[in-house]
Amino acid sequence: MKYEMLEMLQLCVDEGASDLHLRVDAAPMLRIHGALTPIDGDPLDEEDTLELAKVITTEEQFAEVNERGGCDFAYAFEDQARFRVSVFKERGRFGLALRLIPNALLTLQQIGLPEQVRELLFKPRGLVLVTGPTGSGKSTTLASMLNIINEQRDCHIITVEDPIEYYHANKKSLVTQREIGNDVPSFSESIRRALRQDPDVILIGEMRDLETMQAAITAAETGHLVFATLHTTGAATTVDRIVDAFPTEQQPQVRTQLSVSISAIISQLLLKRIDKPGRVAAFEIMIATPSIRSRIRDNKTFMIDSDIQTGAKFGMISLDTHLMNLYTAGIISYEDLITMSRDPDTVVQKLKELGLSRQ
Repeated sequence: MKYEMLEMLQLCVDEGASDLHLRVDAAPMLRIHGALTPIDGDPLDEEDTLELAKVITTEEQFAEVNERGGCDFAYAFEDQARFRVSVFKERGRFGLALRLIPNALLTLQQIGLPEQVRELLFKPRGLVLVTGPTGSGKSTTLASMLNIINEQRDCHIITVEDPIEYYHANKKSLVTQREIGNDVPSFSESIRRALRQDPDVILIGEMRDLETMQAAITAAETGHLVFATLHTTGAATTVDRIVDAFPTEQQPQVRTQLSVSISAIISQLLLKRIDKPGRVAAFEIMIATPSIRSRIRDNKTFMIDSDIQTGAKFGMISLDTHLMNLYTAGIISYEDLITMSRDPDTVVQKLKELGLSRQ
């Protein structure tokens, strides 16, 4: 059986798949609602994956795979969708992983974020971090937030991404999108240059290293609204991760800078729904109150969780509380509730107190 790349991309769109995986000795696989599902057909051979890779790579990208073992880029599929593509070598053979980037941007309500989060988008300055594991929907959340700013604020938005995923047309705002490798060499360098380009809002695709973290904090301190992502789960863990990236002698200063510049940390997971096909996001939301700022400054991040639990009036919610809400509403399974919660013993105890046995 001969597989056609464009036909498989169309199948991705039609089936609502989030990913397409192509490997030698396996049939192509779609990830649908979190589960891998093989496409009916023969396993791919080495020539198949090579030819499929050539369909969507430029000569330069193909050369990079051969020279460096891999290449990441975005690929536009007609006017239907964009894909974030990773072409790589495994055991000397070509493999591909493609993630579907939907064209439609969601509202905060569709994402599941509380209305208080909207207020963050209209602040003149501050650092808003969206965190979570790979594939948890961080890019979608950030793109949707930027879209609201783009539609409702007259400002200059600069994004720095690797690669550019969502294209933002100029609406009420002016949007400048820069891609690592094509437009600028690194995240940290691009932020430094961005500060000379009259930005109001800066989006950093990922805070990968110390230099990028420092540049992001400085940009927020100097009067810009900065959005960025990290692969962490939970607000306290995120703060610790940033501070621990710096040399010990710099950490007190970084805590002080972070306590002043941070506006919010939104941590998210994507879970399989049990009430209908699809997935649902679970969130932990920390809004920077004077109490939380002092926790960060005084190196008492272990106390942030208690502030989140009592901060509902500020729009805060803990991950475990949101997971319990999703479970009691019949949206996620008991297994996911327990597996994904940060303190499963307390969750089980709370369910007993509420008279809720395992559903």
